[in-house]
Amino acid sequence: MGRVTERRKVIRIRDGAVSSRPDTLVAEEPLEIRLNGKSLAITMRTPGDDFALAAGFLVSEGVLAEESDLQNIVYCAGATADGSNTYNVVDVRTAPGVTLPDFTLERNVYTTSSCGLCGKASLDAVRTTARWPIADTPPVRVDPELLAGFPDRLRESQRVFDRTGGLHAAALFSEEGELLDIREDVGRHNAVDKLVGRALQSGDLPLSRTILLVSGRASFELAQKAVMAGIPVLAAVSAPSSLAVDLAAETGLTLVGFLRGSSMNVYAGEHRLALRTAAAQA
Repeated sequence: MGRVTERRKVIRIRDGAVSSRPDTLVAEEPLEIRLNGKSLAITMRTPGDDFALAAGFLVSEGVLAEESDLQNIVYCAGATADGSNTYNVVDVRTAPGVTLPDFTLERNVYTTSSCGLCGKASLDAVRTTARWPIADTPPVRVDPELLAGFPDRLRESQRVFDRTGGLHAAALFSEEGELLDIREDVGRHNAVDKLVGRALQSGDLPLSRTILLVSGRASFELAQKAVMAGIPVLAAVSAPSSLAVDLAAETGLTLVGFLRGSSMNVYAGEHRLALRTAAAQA
């Protein structure tokens, strides 16, 4: 579905002059994710790549790991009382033998475009065991100068942001700096799920030789999604959270924050960056 933007009337004030005009806004609608017919989660997202979003979400939840785990994904016909299809409900059907989460443990969650998954009972419930430990052997090596150019390339590829100014983005780069994929959404966690879901559908997991760049901050949830997809390097243009740093240190994830121009902070996994100390440069 392509309801990425919508038009709304806006009163514009510029230097005291008042005018009325239509404005282009990013669309935000709920998406209910069902697993084999049972409701699992609701997320607020920008419509588009809904099947990839659902698949990526289930990768981060530890349900899916390989293309063969996924039987199919469909929009639910008759999703409303009058039988119409809103294209806001998807049902993910898993292959026989895939272990399902326990629906009796109050795992149904509500997600928003600002915080991602909310309502998990404890940190332990979030720390899903990764199917693939981060095992990039030999380790991915990234030149900081190459990494420094990624935010501008991300921004240049944000087509919907140019029209609305209201979207986050996530991008996958190769270790050589090739832009592999980019997705936009009102929630950066959704943008990452869309990337990971597309990789699952293409049979490309784990993403063991890639770098994930996210607009905004790096939360624990985004670090978890990177780990669950086997991504060795996560970079963000803003700050990480303390739990994101802790998870990166525990799992071997390289975590870079405040990636702006030639400046960046490396919070974990510095062995993957080709660092030159001040003494070595002198």
